[in-house]
Amino acid sequence: MTNLALGPSWLSPDHLINTYGLWGVLLIVFAECGLLIGFFLPGDSLLFTTGLLVAGGTLDKPLWAVAPLIAVASVLGQQAGYLFGRKVGPSLFSRPDSRLFKMENIEKAHGFFEHHGSKAIVMACFVPIVRTFTPIVAGVSRMNYRTFATFNVIGGTLWGAGVTLLGYWLGQIEFVKDNIEAILVLVVLVSVVPLAIEYLRSRGKAKTGSEAAGYEAGPDADTTPEVIGAPRGGRHRAQKN
Repeated sequence: MTNLALGPSWLSPDHLINTYGLWGVLLIVFAECGLLIGFFLPGDSLLFTTGLLVAGGTLDKPLWAVAPLIAVASVLGQQAGYLFGRKVGPSLFSRPDSRLFKMENIEKAHGFFEHHGSKAIVMACFVPIVRTFTPIVAGVSRMNYRTFATFNVIGGTLWGAGVTLLGYWLGQIEFVKDNIEAILVLVVLVSVVPLAIEYLRSRGKAKTGSEAAGYEAGPDADTTPEVIGAPRGGRHRAQKN
């Protein structure tokens, strides 16, 4: 099996699985789901390949053990990301010129969670890169832990076990066996579709908002961004004598 089209050979799913086995898969899933250093690791293609190798007998582990363990690794990784964001995250946003984060990202995340609610945690599990940073941003935004944990378990299970089971099921089809690399490329492309759609949608909204602001904002309009946690009553203005 070769996955050169998916990136460097040392990051190919089959190389990682053959080299590090199931424990390596679990560690990678944990890192990608909540650690800052895990955003570049393969996720969907790794789980899909794991299912394929279990179906083919190359990975000599029972499916009933592999799928739940991967789901647990995903859930625990997101838990670690949330706790990191809640405990350490705010200090990373304390300086506007931070190399890793900016204060505006907290405000955007805060608005994102308020708009999409708890379903954002489930949706993020299926989008590369986003699933790495979403738990951290949820912690920084101080999303209710019980809500986060509930949908973290749902999303982590659906993604971790679901993609693995999909790979196992498709791995028993002859056409998939003969076109594994093409199938893996397709899996990666499908996984980034939500990210592309959200990017185009946000660009459209930003353009519409800027055009509307150009017509509606008066010369005395206050365009200073509101700080998260500040009273909604607005800032006090100096009264004229």
